[in-house]
Amino acid sequence: MVQKAVEMGATRLQPVLTQHSQVERINLARMRANAIEAAEQCGILSVAEIGAPAPLAAALAALEPARLLVFCDEDAEVKDPVAALAAMAPPGGHVALAVLVGPEGGFAEHERALLLKHPRVVRLSLGPRILRADTAAVAALALVGAVVGDWR
Repeated sequence: MVQKAVEMGATRLQPVLTQHSQVERINLARMRANAIEAAEQCGILSVAEIGAPAPLAAALAALEPARLLVFCDEDAEVKDPVAALAAMAPPGGHVALAVLVGPEGGFAEHERALLLKHPRVVRLSLGPRILRADTAAVAALALVGAVVGDWR
C-alpha cells in the first residue's frame, strides 16, 4: 500500500489505529523502505513522511481544520463520488486533503460518528464492492488525483 500511495502522489502516510486494525502488521521500517523505493521509481525528489501509528481520535485531532478529509466508507450512501469530491474543491485552486481508508472489518459506528464530526469531511463509497485496504487506497487516490489533485 505504501509503494502504491507514494507512486500516486501521497506525501505523508499516517497509520491510523481503529477498533479493527491489525496492529501487528504495521512495520515502520518496511514502510520507510517502500516509500524510498517508490520515490526512486517515480523520480520523486522528496520521500513521503511516515508517521508513527496513532489512534483515530489523535490522528483526527492532528489534522488542520481546513484540510479536507476524504473518508472512504463502504457504508456511505454517496452515489457519485466524483460529484461529491468536485463540490468540495475550490474552483481552479489547490485543496489540502487527507484520504482515509478503513481497516479489515471496516469502521465501527462510534468511529464513523467521530469522523463525521471533522469540520471538512466528505464521506465516499468506492463502489459496489468491499475492497481490501490496499485496493481501496489506490482507488481513492486515483479518484482524488483525477477530481481535485494534480491530474487536472
